[in-house]
Amino acid sequence: METAKSNPDGYQNILMMRHGDRIDKIDPLWLDTAARPWDPPLVQDGMVRAFRTGQRVRSQIQFPIHRVFVSPFIRCIQTASEVIAALSAVDFDPNATSSKDVTSIDKSKLKVSIEFGLSEMLNSISIKPEIAPKDGKFDFMISDLEAMFPDGMVDHSVDPVYKEMPQWEETVEGCTDRFLNLIKTLADKYPSENLLLVTHGEGVRTTFATFKGVDVYDVEYCACAELRRQVLSQDGSTKAGDFEVIISLGQCGIKYRSLSTTDQTSA
Repeated sequence: METAKSNPDGYQNILMMRHGDRIDKIDPLWLDTAARPWDPPLVQDGMVRAFRTGQRVRSQIQFPIHRVFVSPFIRCIQTASEVIAALSAVDFDPNATSSKDVTSIDKSKLKVSIEFGLSEMLNSISIKPEIAPKDGKFDFMISDLEAMFPDGMVDHSVDPVYKEMPQWEETVEGCTDRFLNLIKTLADKYPSENLLLVTHGEGVRTTFATFKGVDVYDVEYCACAELRRQVLSQDGSTKAGDFEVIISLGQCGIKYRSLSTTDQTSA
């Protein structure tokens, strides 16, 4: 376990964020000519939403983000890049709408790493078989993706939890286990740091549903599931409590209902 800077309030916080607006949902014709139809980028509105969400995180939550982990899919990389620009901008400009408006970044603010375990649910529920790679291999040029982040912010010393992509046609249960295992593993590896995990709707849904004990039926673009646990360091060892869902961002873009009733709630 790492014993870096400790959170002064004794709590570790994790934000699980969905990516922004993807092009294939806005312009279905994009699929007809796309070289990688299973890996759609964001539209401009999605970039703006991601940046604005980053600004909201920066201004509303009461803790710093120390480390960012991101799915290798391009929509998540672009989302993370915009969020990181908002979190790391030297000057906070409430009128800024994207990373293009950020003139200077404090590269010491946080570190970022690509994590295969945050990938989309790899089955025909999430990705239509006709647009999935014919050989079932989802390939990524990691160095090209890392180049989309500010120089010096990628932490090359991080050993990914999942060394390769999930297998095509993983089960929903297997995907749920993957996300929950990843959260626990990363949290235990960096117990004194607050983490932002940029992922897909299924990752946010299963995280919020599991830790709040509810049925999640809608996850908006850039929605955030917030988790918190108490972490105590004593005599060189770390003891951590259980995660609980907290809501410090006001509307976090997740709609859910109780498992025992049909009452619907928005968070």
